[in-house]
Amino acid sequence: MTELVVIGYDNVETAEAARKKLFELSNDYYADVGDAVVAVSDADGKVSLHQMVNPWALGAMSGSAWGLLLGLLFLNPLLGLVTGAAAGALTGALSDFGIRDDFMKDVAKTLAPGKAALFMMARNVTSDRVISHLAELGGTVLRTNLDSTDEAKLREVFAKAQSQAKAQETATGEAAGAKA
Repeated sequence: MTELVVIGYDNVETAEAARKKLFELSNDYYADVGDAVVAVSDADGKVSLHQMVNPWALGAMSGSAWGLLLGLLFLNPLLGLVTGAAAGALTGALSDFGIRDDFMKDVAKTLAPGKAALFMMARNVTSDRVISHLAELGGTVLRTNLDSTDEAKLREVFAKAQSQAKAQETATGEAAGAKA
């Protein structure tokens, strides 16, 4: 089952670090990430989405490849390339990959100015390892598509991992202070 989890963070840097950590965990086969987007609320409350894939660029690349192929068939590859790139960019702009943009913007409107949220769509994102690594960066679980039992377990694991990370930070700080 594909899971959707939204975690709110105090700033965009932390949300981007969490996304980077999620991809590292994905590379280690702890989660199969379908989409991961960071939504940011600016000082005016306007929401911007930092997506994994730029639909304009993806569409333009795909369209230019098809346009070049068609252009070669009709003996005008340059015209085919340009036309294909333009058509692909337009198609890419109109299409929505992964998590729906309107859904992310609606949820992100609840963020205070300057705050950010990480939207994750993946398989096995609730595994304890994934959640504990993401919880080390702080944040709050804002929303999921899990049933109430699984969501309660997710929130519990997330809170436990955060308190363990804080306890470890405190112990590390105290040990450093004792050496000085």
